Amino acid sequence: MSRPQRQFEAAVRGGDGLAIIDLHGEMDGFAEEALNAAYAEATSSEPPAVLLNFSDVDYINSTGIALIVGLLAQARKSHRRLLTCGLSEHYQEIFRITRLADFMSIFPDESAALSELQAS
Repeated sequence: MSRPQRQFEAAVRGGDGLAIIDLHGEMDGFAEEALNAAYAEATSSEPPAVLLNFSDVDYINSTGIALIVGLLAQARKSHRRLLTCGLSEHYQEIFRITRLADFMSIFPDESAALSELQAS
């Protein structure tokens, strides 16, 4: 039985030196264009950090993980922090296994991420 697929969307919002990218749907190969466009928009004002909000992401496949690795490479090259929030327990575990968690801070929700940024 196949599950219904939700098209990927990414919306940017921000303020206080932080850009937030709200991710929606499924992260796979079809997400690349929207994700890269959102990241370019989010970083156009040179924020010191970008928060990827995964709370409305249903599914991430290996190509989606590779896209996140690509964003991480761009962020590190620009000396910008990349943070995540809203990952399910399953995807938090995948981020730990793939060692993405070694390079990206993972927060349970947006307010926890914002509190950490304000404290640092």
